[in-house]
Amino acid sequence: MIKIRQFMRALPTGRRTEVLEELDQASSPGFDYFLLVVLSCSIATFGLITDSAAVIIGAMLVAPLMSPILGLSLASVAGKQHMFRRAGVALIEGVLLAVVLSALLAWLTHVLPFDILIDIPEEVLARTRPSPFDLGIALAGGAAAAYALAQPRISAALPGVAIATALMPPVCTVGVGIALGISQIALGAALLFLTNLAAISLAGIVVFAALGFRPQNIKDTWHHIPRSLFASAGLVLITAIPLVILTLRLVEQAQLTQDVRQAVITEIAYLPDAQLVDVAIENNDDTLHLTVTVRTSRQPNYTQVVALQKAIAARLQRTIALQLIVVPTTKLDPLVPPTHTPTATPGPSLTPTSTLSRTPIPTHTPSLTPTSTSTVTPTPTLTPTPTPTYTPTPMLAYIANTGGAGVYLRKTPAGKIIGSLLEGAAVRILYQREMVNDREWIEILEIYGRTGWIQAIYLVIRP
Repeated sequence: MIKIRQFMRALPTGRRTEVLEELDQASSPGFDYFLLVVLSCSIATFGLITDSAAVIIGAMLVAPLMSPILGLSLASVAGKQHMFRRAGVALIEGVLLAVVLSALLAWLTHVLPFDILIDIPEEVLARTRPSPFDLGIALAGGAAAAYALAQPRISAALPGVAIATALMPPVCTVGVGIALGISQIALGAALLFLTNLAAISLAGIVVFAALGFRPQNIKDTWHHIPRSLFASAGLVLITAIPLVILTLRLVEQAQLTQDVRQAVITEIAYLPDAQLVDVAIENNDDTLHLTVTVRTSRQPNYTQVVALQKAIAARLQRTIALQLIVVPTTKLDPLVPPTHTPTATPGPSLTPTSTLSRTPIPTHTPSLTPTSTSTVTPTPTLTPTPTPTYTPTPMLAYIANTGGAGVYLRKTPAGKIIGSLLEGAAVRILYQREMVNDREWIEILEIYGRTGWIQAIYLVIRP
């Protein structure tokens, strides 16, 4: 205990009073606070939908959400109930305002004819898969923020702490997920924000208690353990459970993806002149569904595809269902020009000219025998029987390979978004296919009767 006291000394009484007043004012729900919430939320939302990391960093520097969270920590340690209520109200109102504003901005951007939000940006997806690493970052960031706030000589480190903890982007990601109608995005970002909130609050309580903050009726700081510390620690443990589960799933999925890709690369090499483009994986019960896209100038036959499926299954030691998509290619060498085959051009043909000849004028000879007049019988006209046209039945498929984020339904290939489909949603594949920007698009019919286009890599045919 002596070593701890020597390492982190308690602040003087005057400095503790100054910190309390400064943080109480910074965490109050005033005009300045809400103005910064609106500005930082707008910057963060536009940065998310445009997939700009630099813009998002700017939003982190402006965001004021760190102050009410630290205000909750300090108020719980110092026993300031009035400050605790004000900081709590400021935090709740600020988060709700940011969610509503970000959802409105994302919705307007989505419905207007802008060439953005065609696909889900990477900056949005990055905040939908929290991990225990995010918990560790928030713990360290919260401790750094509380200590820098209490020490005026190192307060310049607060902008870096704001960037590290990243409170506003997850809140805005929740709004983007709501605007797009994708619950996986909204829930994942909400979990990330709750993780940051719990970790920062816990770290702030520990640091403030170590710096000597305590209720006025408690004299010994080191023997005083605030009850809020146990509440924050419990909240951290609760949020850590889904984080660990998600992390284990991500690690398992990453290992499976690596093994599958290595097996496919090895076996594709045995196909003549084949080049791997993409591998889409869908793990459905005991069967591993693979959609492999290759480029080749030689069309593989059915026997080669069956052999490829067996080889990949033997290498992975699993039952797989393979769907091979072949993109035909033509190789041209600039150094070897193509050989032109001469085509014979027919010359002008001579048309024989007809020769005029005299035709004798027939002499009319009367006949005494009357000539019978034949009656022409009309020939019946045959009515062709229509040949029945075979109409193929649309194939049943489901949405996959989206990482749980779902896929957009578009009016035309790579065109305007008209809806979204969740992971695992059943659809029927129609008959039209088009290639746009080296991507295959397929027309589908979803369960509500809408038709549209999605990329072929997000479809898995039901066996």
